[in-house]
Amino acid sequence: MKDQILLPEGGYYKANLHCHTTISDGEFTPEEIKAAYQKEGYSIVAYTDHDRYRWHKELDGPDFLALAAYETEVTEFSTGPDCWPDLKTYHLNLFDTDPTQHQQEKAASPRPPQRYGDFYGLNEYIQQMRDLGFLVCYNHPYWSLQNYNDYAGLRGLFAMEIYNHGCEHDGLYGFHPQAYDEMLRSGQKLFCLATDDNHDRQPLGHPLNDSFGGFVQIAAQELTYPAVIQALKEGQFYWSMGPQLRGVKIEDGCLKVKTSPVEKIFVIQKGRDCYQTAVNPGESLTEASFPLTGKEGWFRVQVRDGRGLYAGTNAYFIPDLL
Repeated sequence: MKDQILLPEGGYYKANLHCHTTISDGEFTPEEIKAAYQKEGYSIVAYTDHDRYRWHKELDGPDFLALAAYETEVTEFSTGPDCWPDLKTYHLNLFDTDPTQHQQEKAASPRPPQRYGDFYGLNEYIQQMRDLGFLVCYNHPYWSLQNYNDYAGLRGLFAMEIYNHGCEHDGLYGFHPQAYDEMLRSGQKLFCLATDDNHDRQPLGHPLNDSFGGFVQIAAQELTYPAVIQALKEGQFYWSMGPQLRGVKIEDGCLKVKTSPVEKIFVIQKGRDCYQTAVNPGESLTEASFPLTGKEGWFRVQVRDGRGLYAGTNAYFIPDLL
């Protein structure tokens, strides 16, 4: 296996790729979101208001980039009263790779066919959105009451959420690495994101406020729209609830990982084998090295710090690394 850098040691832009404002059902205006997130060290926000495509280009500046996006859905149909808590639903985020193209079609905020269970129609919609220039992300399967049969048939996804901070506050069902692994084991190649999905119904600083809990660190060459989109397309980012990854590479046949102080560094694989290292509670480690056999199928790094917060990489497929 050739020596290669999978993730650089630095040069990241912090991003929230799932955000709601007063344009749909959030409490803050787009301008207030920018101010709040910049204060917390974020450089990028994708504004994903429900069924309302927007490009807030007026918010861009030397230290901030607004990605054009929106969120749409397909929900089970029911005429019964108070049935919403029991209905399955698909939620998809659409990230625009070039908002200067197909502007009229995108402004219409196209929605998928409202036929839950119609994989053909949903996948056809995903392809149509890709043709318009969107990256399509599958959101919060646990909150959506979905299981393997609901998501294994999806095709053409750029990514899925592995952590959703808003859903974690809704019912402790924001973290779902099993769903990502099941997607990978079904033969899909896709990335994974940690996001806020913030609506800010509780004030900033409240223990149940849903901002600043799930993010991605994007290793873009510069803070420009094309550079950030290119990094997303190439998977040059990692997801986190707090810990930092400070370099992941293959060197001399070993996977070498550097992190901020954590208690566990694990390497999840296609099968049930797993490489791991850990320390006792209260202790920490910041690096690990694992020999690779070439039989892992795919692998992804996942770490946990002393606060119980996780971070990790996208999946890397062995044939792509040879």
